[in-house]
Amino acid sequence: MLKGIAASSGIVIAKAYKFEALKMEIVKKEANAEEELVKLNNAVAKTIADIELIKEKAVGKLHEEELAIFDAHLMVAQDPELISSVENTIKAENVNAEYAVDQVANMFIGIFESMEDEYMRGRAADIKDVTVRLKANILGLVIPNLGTINEEVIVVAEDLTPSDTAQLNKQFTKGFVTAIGGRTSHSAIMARSLEIPAVVGCSEVLEKVNHNDTLILDAVSGEVIINPTNDQIVEYTEKAEKFLLEKEALKVLKDAESITTDGHHVELAGNIGTPKDVDGVLTNGGEGVGLYRSEFLYMDANELPSENEQFEAYKTVLESMNGKRVVVRTLDIGGDKELPYLKFPKEMNPFLGYRAIRLCLDRTDIFRTQLRALIRSSAFGKLAIMFPMIATLDEFRKAKAIFEEEKQNLINEGVAVSDSIEVGMMVEIPAAAILADQFAKEADFVSIGTNDLIQYSMAADRMSENVAYLYQPFNPSLLRLIKATIDGAHSQGKWAGMCGEMAGEPLAIPLLLGLGLDEFSMSASSILKARQIVRSLSFAEMKEMANEALNCSTSEEVLSLIQSKVKI
Repeated sequence: MLKGIAASSGIVIAKAYKFEALKMEIVKKEANAEEELVKLNNAVAKTIADIELIKEKAVGKLHEEELAIFDAHLMVAQDPELISSVENTIKAENVNAEYAVDQVANMFIGIFESMEDEYMRGRAADIKDVTVRLKANILGLVIPNLGTINEEVIVVAEDLTPSDTAQLNKQFTKGFVTAIGGRTSHSAIMARSLEIPAVVGCSEVLEKVNHNDTLILDAVSGEVIINPTNDQIVEYTEKAEKFLLEKEALKVLKDAESITTDGHHVELAGNIGTPKDVDGVLTNGGEGVGLYRSEFLYMDANELPSENEQFEAYKTVLESMNGKRVVVRTLDIGGDKELPYLKFPKEMNPFLGYRAIRLCLDRTDIFRTQLRALIRSSAFGKLAIMFPMIATLDEFRKAKAIFEEEKQNLINEGVAVSDSIEVGMMVEIPAAAILADQFAKEADFVSIGTNDLIQYSMAADRMSENVAYLYQPFNPSLLRLIKATIDGAHSQGKWAGMCGEMAGEPLAIPLLLGLGLDEFSMSASSILKARQIVRSLSFAEMKEMANEALNCSTSEEVLSLIQSKVKI
């Protein structure tokens, strides 16, 4: 049994799918030519089938010109000259098939790379991609590709990027476990959004788990059991069924009000990364979208998405939410989120560097395109726009001025736009939290991003396991920053939300309620549990408890206080 951090709740049993960089050592061996030719023919057939499957799964996600890449790969895999050259090498030298492929591939790659024609030089990459797959299939190695998984598995990886996680198909990926990461790592956040059970920070998992091992993933307690006994399978199957029954029981609250026992109403919204995530928010009774992470539109593309591509995505979400508020965060790239087609400067501390609104105010061409798409979409629902990583009032004013310019440009062009778009900001930087009352004079709302607010307040990289102990959402210093933000917004008659992971944490909900938070935005799978908690509490009592918490000295004191006052 291995121990990690439960990042997205659930209990599942399935085979392990190890997702790691392919390592191939090609060594020349003397071999039986006939046997090697059979291996080659089988591997060619599998390679063709693999490419066809990848193409099939890409249809609808990629443009025609991108899909054409797979056609080029199929041509290489079926090229008679390439295959016959490999066969001839095997027969002439009595060598192993993978070595013959390697030799012939290197020859063809060298020929194409030396050509003057740019198009023909580009074919060298196709030959390399296809022959790497061919060699792996000869050797019986698994080529990592999350998009082609077509059986029930638990993905095991060092880590998963947001793009990796976005590829996961819930039908087949029953859960995942990573060697690194914490509850606020992007893979964990995406897992909760997709409602896929996940355990992260399980340091020994890659060493201990082999491909196709049977795993029990207990993403409630953060445990991973490798090749369990029959008794363990029976025990955890029962636990999984109980977990699902409890989850099902919460569904009676789908259309219930998020209201305390003494009549105080709050809004429970969902965080999404793509338009398809809206279903999860609605299914779980979300009263809006409190955070649409628009960067996934950019991360899932091979180039900057056009105004129309973005417009269609935003419009889809707004229409699907049927008049409920949708808060879209403008492009938040930088730090640990990069775009392969956009050059970022190399920085010592990228989390403190050129990212989010800082990038957008520098690359106003990118920013204006996104704002135009957003403003156009406002005619189809209740839109709110928020700028991330705001540190100074000057930054907010500049961003809002560009918004106003583009809004007026669209009106001048005769485009229908809403006259009630809310424009607000993320509070992630302590300087903004302290000055929230001044920001709220010009912002329509504030939304607290606790993941970054904690890391900046504690000077602790939230991706670093060495300083993970400083990720303290219940630290009184953080609670005072949250209180200052909420009070600052309320002093100007504006609403205050929270879209960081703390908003969906069961023990934090009573405290945040007492601090006066108006909107809680969280992973869709957390909404119904949050509603159950809110409906069991007295707002007046939670205010008293929150005032006590602000005068505590440590996180431990705050947690003890909550646990003594509230039974969850």
